[in-house]
Amino acid sequence: MERHGSRWGIGTPFDAAATSGPTRPVTPEEVYVALAQRVVGYLRARGVPDPEDVAGEVFLQVARDLRRFRNAEDEIAVRRWVFTIARNRAIDAARRARRRPRSSGAEVPDQPAVPAAEPLDPVLVGALLQLTEDQREVVALRFVADLPLDDVARLTRRSVGATKALQHRALENLRLAVSAEPPEAL
Repeated sequence: MERHGSRWGIGTPFDAAATSGPTRPVTPEEVYVALAQRVVGYLRARGVPDPEDVAGEVFLQVARDLRRFRNAEDEIAVRRWVFTIARNRAIDAARRARRRPRSSGAEVPDQPAVPAAEPLDPVLVGALLQLTEDQREVVALRFVADLPLDDVARLTRRSVGATKALQHRALENLRLAVSAEPPEAL
């Protein structure tokens, strides 16, 4: 699949692996530069409480295991592998959150933490949160992770037809949710 004229289509050092002569495996740093923002976006779309922390776990595993990955010169294979790790880490984070008891007597810090700037449109985030978990995952894998439909089907353990139908329903629900939002006041 051609991505805007370059191997990764996003103008990163990852593209250097494709243009530096014979095909060579990418490095963990190149994978991080090319995919970190997309992984964080995918984790946000999945509703992971601390997506940056979980993304750190994803890229630690990538750095540890990339040299053993057999298709490290294939963009789609690397992307699929990274987002499989991200999906598994998101599931692990949800399980941890369910097991973690809520503390009621915790000390409150003197000053509130400064919230991170939300890189995504708040209307879109709200609309994503209205989708089912399955719909949100398909949308995130297709449009944030930029994976082909057959890879999304494989990752979510569905047929391509079922994945396409789920994507269609999700996009229709997003369209309805976004168009139902009142216009912002100036």
